Amino acid sequence: MKKLIDTIKNIYRIEDLRYKLAFTFWMLVIYRVGTYVTLPGVNPNMLGGSAEQANSGIFGLINMFAGGAFARGSIFALGIMPYISASIVVQLLTMAVPTFQKMQKEGEDGRRKINQITRYLTIIITAVQSVGFLVNLKNENPGAIISAVDGSGVSDFLFMFTSVVVLTASTMFVLWLGERITDKGIGNGVSLIIMIGIIARLPFAIKDEFVFKFTEAGGGLVIFLVELAALFAIIMGVITLVQGTRKIPVQYAKRQVGNRQVGGVRQYLPLKVNTAGVMPIIFAQALMFIPSTVAQFFPDYESMQGLMSFVNPNSFAYNATFAILIILFTYFYTAIAVNSNQISDELKRNGGFIPGVKPGQSTASFIDNIMSRITLPGSVFLAVVAILPSLASVLNINSQFAQFYGGTSLLIMIGVVLDTLQQVESHLLMRHYDGLMKSGKLKGRTAVGAA
Repeated sequence: MKKLIDTIKNIYRIEDLRYKLAFTFWMLVIYRVGTYVTLPGVNPNMLGGSAEQANSGIFGLINMFAGGAFARGSIFALGIMPYISASIVVQLLTMAVPTFQKMQKEGEDGRRKINQITRYLTIIITAVQSVGFLVNLKNENPGAIISAVDGSGVSDFLFMFTSVVVLTASTMFVLWLGERITDKGIGNGVSLIIMIGIIARLPFAIKDEFVFKFTEAGGGLVIFLVELAALFAIIMGVITLVQGTRKIPVQYAKRQVGNRQVGGVRQYLPLKVNTAGVMPIIFAQALMFIPSTVAQFFPDYESMQGLMSFVNPNSFAYNATFAILIILFTYFYTAIAVNSNQISDELKRNGGFIPGVKPGQSTASFIDNIMSRITLPGSVFLAVVAILPSLASVLNINSQFAQFYGGTSLLIMIGVVLDTLQQVESHLLMRHYDGLMKSGKLKGRTAVGAA
């Protein structure tokens, strides 16, 4: 306890870190306040249908990512997910289209162009999703939209037009908040915005599960404590996955630099078991959102009802497809994040080599083989963690609480917290203060908003 108090005091002593934390806090407060601002022309007291719809299924996941804004008909109802979807599309184009590949190799200017394209694509995706959201809002909440009746209110067309503009502008504002946090605050802004929306629902989920165990489900306090213990065990397993590494020994040859010899030491090249972090689940989740978005435009068609059955998070088809997509995206993102040829060139340039492996292409192939071996179990475990909420629902756990037993919510919370604490610790260690952990080596992970 004393170490924690001393660490807090050290954080307060560092003016730059204190400013970054305060800036991050107030940006997140602005976002949370915005999730309670209802769209103009919508009666917040008539949104019972959306609230019920957001209790489970695909809409429950969307509502969780948006921090409850979806069910409240908020101006931030779509959250940051359109940007994530746009990032996925741009990354796929970067892999397949030569023009995007060329931009990626142009350094900072190329990244600036790609970011600009991502923002334009975000606007288009947000506008399309806004129409689907408004159609669904109108169908699920009759009377919620204050339309033209006896000369009062606005016409349906004007409401749709202005609401699409508001929702699109709000999503871009959320993206701007995230970028400001990344630039001037602590941690990755987009990741923190997603995480704060998820954490905001955790206390309510625990309360609902507690009531659920004493009323509908039965089991009482003992079963509730067992569920909390199981959740703690899953959290520890996810932390192990996030921080797991495979270390490859690297030998540095002796060489003369000026009047002294350097090298001749053995170090280790750490390769992360889960290099992709939470991004494969984000990517797969975004793709699984597409059918539900399409179905919103045609709510009365029977074929669309079948499509909605497919994207039911508790169905076997949904979970099997979801797991396969996660495994594929894990390999895809790892291939982007780990450039074995670049690692091989860096080792060779600095006089390093892997014992028993020739420098150059042989080293790159060796690293590729190691990454393939450690990525497979990592991707399978990631897929299992992703579908755990569905298994928890089958075991009679309240759907709201079940979402925290794995999946995107748990991985985002753990990953973002570790990443943010790592940045705080870096500031402390640079000023010769003790870190947040005795080892001074808190491991982070790939940020959610890295795309």
